[in-house]
Amino acid sequence: MNQQFLYIIIIICIGYLLKRINLLKEKDGETISRIIFNITLPALVIVSLDSVKIEPSLIMLPVIAFIIGFISIFLAFFVFRKEERMLKGTLMMMATGYNVGLFAFPLVEAIWGAKGLIYFGMFDIGNSLIVFGLSYIAGSYYSKEGLVLKPLGVVKKFSKSVPLMTYIIAGILSFSNIHLPSGFIDLATIISKANLPLSLILLGLYLNFNFEKQYLRPTIKYVLFRYGFGLVFGLAFYFLLPFDQMFRSTILIALLLPVGLSVLSFAHEFKYPTHRLIGTLANICIVNSMIILYVFANFIL
Repeated sequence: MNQQFLYIIIIICIGYLLKRINLLKEKDGETISRIIFNITLPALVIVSLDSVKIEPSLIMLPVIAFIIGFISIFLAFFVFRKEERMLKGTLMMMATGYNVGLFAFPLVEAIWGAKGLIYFGMFDIGNSLIVFGLSYIAGSYYSKEGLVLKPLGVVKKFSKSVPLMTYIIAGILSFSNIHLPSGFIDLATIISKANLPLSLILLGLYLNFNFEKQYLRPTIKYVLFRYGFGLVFGLAFYFLLPFDQMFRSTILIALLLPVGLSVLSFAHEFKYPTHRLIGTLANICIVNSMIILYVFANFIL
């Protein structure tokens, strides 16, 4: 376990080093993330779900993820209610949704293998609905133009999410005990092997340790809210739910993951002037979640 974490940290550091010596730039992360989201991550999902039959109890994971999303943004409304409108909108967008695909998948794959990917993949179905739905709506509502949401636009966002569509289709096939042709799975297996190193290098590219003092108070407030919420509700679900340990561990760990990077694109779309704050909070969450996941994987779970 410790050796796997060491390799993970080394690859992340390689990504950061490549940025520092200008072999890669942070803007290259957009291209790499497109490759991950549209090619390597879907391939990994297909391979993982094709090799097993989804248990009926796992259907509860996306349901729980969806419910948690609503609870978190409801509480965030009261926690951040006194903030200036655009700052409040930023924090509300970042209050819900978790970085499962880019952050959790490479770590889960290294620690728990295919079994862990299935559980986290099921959680990410509900999580994706929250990220592209609830978080997007919050960002739209608090933007300067106010709520400009079009239901058809949200549906299009869902349909254009290759990982989400892959989760759903591959999940239905697995639940129905229908397997894809072996040649297709062999090809997907080869492609899926690139997901781990690419995801970790991307995390390294996005690491940025610049900090603006004007955002100190909202930064502390946000971090306390996010990880306080994650610990309280994660531990409650872990000890109270009548499911197997991997199921309960998935929820606990998922609630301690960093915020999804899609918030950056939402902020750009709604013309938020808080891109640096979002980047700072995302990086703090990445470091915090790495430490938490290491502790849980080695000493608790």
